[in-house]
Amino acid sequence: MNNFSYIKKIGFHVLLGLAIYAVSFLSKVYLFAICVYFANQILTAKPSQKPVQVLLACAYVVGSEVFIRMTGGNFLYEASKYLVILFVFMGLFTTRLPSQPIGYIMYLFLLLPGIIVAGLNSSPGSNLRTDIAFNLSGPVCLGIVALFCYKRKISFQNLNKVLLYMALPLVSMTIYLFFYTPDVRATVTGTGSNFAASGGFGPNQVSTVLGLGMFVLTARFFMLSPNLFLKIISGVLLAAMSFRGVVTFSRGGILTALFMIAAYLFFYFRKVNIKAKFRITRLVVIFTALALSVWLISSLQTGGLIENRYANRDALGREKEDVTTGRSDLISFEFNEFLNNPVFGVGVGKIKILREQKEGLLAASHNEVSRILAEHGLFGVFAFSILLLAPMLFRFKNKNNVFFYSFYLFWFLTVNHSAMRIAAPAFVYGLCLLDVRFKSKRVNKSPATKLVKNTGNS
Repeated sequence: MNNFSYIKKIGFHVLLGLAIYAVSFLSKVYLFAICVYFANQILTAKPSQKPVQVLLACAYVVGSEVFIRMTGGNFLYEASKYLVILFVFMGLFTTRLPSQPIGYIMYLFLLLPGIIVAGLNSSPGSNLRTDIAFNLSGPVCLGIVALFCYKRKISFQNLNKVLLYMALPLVSMTIYLFFYTPDVRATVTGTGSNFAASGGFGPNQVSTVLGLGMFVLTARFFMLSPNLFLKIISGVLLAAMSFRGVVTFSRGGILTALFMIAAYLFFYFRKVNIKAKFRITRLVVIFTALALSVWLISSLQTGGLIENRYANRDALGREKEDVTTGRSDLISFEFNEFLNNPVFGVGVGKIKILREQKEGLLAASHNEVSRILAEHGLFGVFAFSILLLAPMLFRFKNKNNVFFYSFYLFWFLTVNHSAMRIAAPAFVYGLCLLDVRFKSKRVNKSPATKLVKNTGNS
């Protein structure tokens, strides 16, 4: 992708954010356009290009998911997960799998007993289909994406294009948020998650995807901005997205982004040549100054309350007892239910109902690990073990993906603070499993490819 094409795409998505803010109905048109455009791209692509088109389609859906939910564009709440599954199936039926992903086939089968248990324990007031769709759409989406991505070859340039497609809708969402809440100071009343600064939507989900966008823009800032103009564009977008992420007052997505960025910079710096190390060091200084500026502006805009939030203090500066904001109680209850039902679990979607019956608290799980154990029992232990270990085993044999640990951390940290409410952790997990290749020809080689080509031993 040349620089002019990149700038055009950014410009279009800036205007898109403005348009949807002005006319909210356009959000539904936007989702419909995504479906039609990317389905056509996959169907009309050459066989050799279909896998890339599938990944681009899924990346764009993942990037737009929260924005479309926020603006009321979804025809179904889990529409984005279903779209990712649909696009991946289009790829699975039209391309060959590069390897037999036996582990992930087993993972999908291990989810089935939980459905049977849920059916057997179904109560008259519950909606089994809805419970299964809400709780299993994410895990099933992950399994299907993993089947498609496992050991699939992709060029480093195309991987960066996939990441860009994930970030483009987040540019639109960032613009929308600035217009939705131009004066952040007026919305801050305490140190709790700020729905008003999150477009009126869930701060946790907004923070999570903005954090993912922060990582993508950071990678572009260091790798794919060869001139000052592009660095300024990446820096401005990064600062804007970071600010909107911080003022959601939801810490999970931002802290996850920082871990991703740290992992990326560590492995990137470790393997490039001396000249590149000096260049990266200079950029780190600029990047740090940018980050401090964003934090200072955020602190001023929130009257210092954002500092209390990250220090686990209330609006008066008193330390809160529970740094997890109630999540530890949810996890404790789910582990107890696992111990009470260690073999088959309580069944898909049943942990929320049991919590209401036993504790009078109607709350969905925020932690995918404890949820899968409680609802799937021993089968859940095996299923999660596959997810945890398979990428690391793949990494031992294939060390070309400089983003591997960032992707892996995003999946693991996100499912531990936000479960799988959105498709992002499922898709990004799949990116861990790609076999990243670097072109050997000297012509048209991007600066990023030159610098990262030697990361094979990281």
